[in-house]
Amino acid sequence: MAEWINTIIQGVLLGGLYALFAAGLSLIFGIMRLVNLAHGDLIVLAAFVILALCAWLGFDPFLATLFAIPIMFAIGFGLQHVLLNRTLGRDLLPPLLVTFGLSIIIQNGLMEAFSADSQLLRSGEIGTASISLGGGVAFGVLPLITFLSAIVVIMALNLLFYRTELGRAFRATSDDLEIAQVMGIDHKRIFSMAMGIAMIVVTIAALYLGMRANFDPTIGPARLIYAFEAVIIGGLGSLWGTLIGGMIIGLAQTIGAAIDPEWQILSGHIAFLIVLVLKPRGLFPRAFD
Repeated sequence: MAEWINTIIQGVLLGGLYALFAAGLSLIFGIMRLVNLAHGDLIVLAAFVILALCAWLGFDPFLATLFAIPIMFAIGFGLQHVLLNRTLGRDLLPPLLVTFGLSIIIQNGLMEAFSADSQLLRSGEIGTASISLGGGVAFGVLPLITFLSAIVVIMALNLLFYRTELGRAFRATSDDLEIAQVMGIDHKRIFSMAMGIAMIVVTIAALYLGMRANFDPTIGPARLIYAFEAVIIGGLGSLWGTLIGGMIIGLAQTIGAAIDPEWQILSGHIAFLIVLVLKPRGLFPRAFD
């Protein structure tokens, strides 16, 4: 019984990491209907930025993340303003092609800069610390911090959307772009701000990705798949839904691994397929309105 309780706890906490992967993707799709195929690679890019700051300046990963956040915000803002805004329109193919090409460029650029070797952000004692609940039930401190961070990030994004002037502009452009332009909203700047904020979430996700497992320049597409699945399970446009979606994938993976280690990844995909068959629009579909 204790083993299964541990499995369920680990699955729920793992869902927090997947929710962080998915929150930025959900944000971008909800505002500008942009399917960013480079999202996973941007997470990996942020992880390498944190790694570089740790190596060059001697920072610990948490402090390095504070310095990486404005860097990634600037990258996201500039990328959207200079490149991606030019691709947006009624045709979904141009942004798909551009972000696919961007994914390849990021992967090859990271391999040139850091080689193809696996890297890890040193987490110190926090990476091995655990909390015991008695009876053989325990969970790691780092997974717990990851899960709590996902909740804080989603709460912050909701406050931004529904309690600020910028959030009203986000919702206006999402609801009716033409009317928003008539009202004097600079949609290109709003889209660039949205991408910059998504990169802040990406950087937080990258911190926990790098501290919890090895990473290399080629793992971005796999992270993108987990993010897509969490977004679709939770429902397009629902930030809290991404947390539920991430938890479902995490639970499926840990339960599958408990039955047979070879089933871990497959179990998550099967859970995604089951939800997609039963609820094609996800569990909590909504728009940012």
